[in-house]
Amino acid sequence: MSPLSSYTPPRLLFTNHLETIYPALLRKVDGVNYRRERIYTPDKDFLDLDWMEQKASNLVIISHGLEGNTQRAYIKGMAKAFFEMGYDVLAWNYRGCSEEMNWQLRFYHSGATDDLDVVVQHALNTKKYQSISLVGFSLGGNLTLKYLGEQSSNLHPTISNSVVFSVPLDLHASCLTISKYFLYSQRFVRSLKKKVIDKAKLKPELEISGIDKIRTLIQFDDAYTAPLHQFGNALEYYEACSSIRFIDHIEIPTLIVNAQNDPFLDHATHHHPSLFKNPNIKFENPKFGGHVGFTLFNQNGLYWSELRALNFINTSHV
Repeated sequence: MSPLSSYTPPRLLFTNHLETIYPALLRKVDGVNYRRERIYTPDKDFLDLDWMEQKASNLVIISHGLEGNTQRAYIKGMAKAFFEMGYDVLAWNYRGCSEEMNWQLRFYHSGATDDLDVVVQHALNTKKYQSISLVGFSLGGNLTLKYLGEQSSNLHPTISNSVVFSVPLDLHASCLTISKYFLYSQRFVRSLKKKVIDKAKLKPELEISGIDKIRTLIQFDDAYTAPLHQFGNALEYYEACSSIRFIDHIEIPTLIVNAQNDPFLDHATHHHPSLFKNPNIKFENPKFGGHVGFTLFNQNGLYWSELRALNFINTSHV
């Protein structure tokens, strides 16, 4: 087992909620200078990509979490870590997550691998890279795993490995878990509702008359996520898009790191047989870490998640 397979938080962060909230609110990452590029999707929408480039032969593509973007500290921290190790970096914003609302009625969701594929194909088409690694956090981790499982043996050989953190492997079960914590769930509900209201200004056909009655993530997914993305209801969406259904088919080295004390995740899922029977999957379940936490102090600004991702990707290139 790698010495990096275990994580101990700073004494200051003595609960899982502090582990989760501290880096989200207080971490600052300097020295990240992106080059913005806008690319277009087959359905005449756009995605905003943020690059860090140094003519490297290896690229890391980073996918953010629910209602995140490329400016979040956990994305910038990972981007900076890989850039300083000699990689090019591509962090991408999902539809509606950069500074401008996307054009189509649809948004993004936990299973929107068509957009991830657009980004991957764009990177491949540059023909600059000998290898491409995928890194994902939370929703972006689910997206990454689902994409790799869907592609399976058809995955482009340049895609060599992946690392994901704090992944809601079972979307329904994780939705029920996070909904136990009002502070977290309501933050997401408020942000998602505001996004729908803003979208309705561009798309009057988007019905928002009952949006004030929505109180939970499941209600939001029933009213908007599912119908806007061709699912019958929230449960159908969760079932179709949960990455645990796709892990068996992943054919590249993939590290999944979910903390035992993550307040967003269903921990019964961490015993699912799929996490252990695929030899390409390395599942780590450290006792601590919170949700997208893994804070370290006095490590040149690096967090444990960044050290772990660097170690895995550097040692699992094929």
